[in-house]
Amino acid sequence: MGLDQFLYKRPKSKEIGYWRKHNRLQGWMQNLYENKGGDGTFNCVDLDLTMDDLDMLERDIKNDNLPKTQGFFFGDDSYDYEKEILEQQKKEDLEIVEEAKKAIREGYTVVYNCWW
Repeated sequence: MGLDQFLYKRPKSKEIGYWRKHNRLQGWMQNLYENKGGDGTFNCVDLDLTMDDLDMLERDIKNDNLPKTQGFFFGDDSYDYEKEILEQQKKEDLEIVEEAKKAIREGYTVVYNCWW
């Protein structure tokens, strides 16, 4: 068990990205969910992302500004790794964000979903 996170483009629910126990990303998405009016437990809930959301996420990844987030199934802090591993994580995150932006430009809806 643990935190599994997915980014899909729809229709057809094609996976763009997958993360395992990236708790800071989860915290960022939780904050976005609440800012968009979501309430209740943010688990197994689709969160539609806009181009503006992805621009903010990209900026926050680049600036190491994803919020420290804890949860029973979330694992160790996403930023509590050696610099080399952290830089690789950020690179992968930014590649997924770029794929998501491309999907929106192509007319898809981009959706984040997590399961823990």
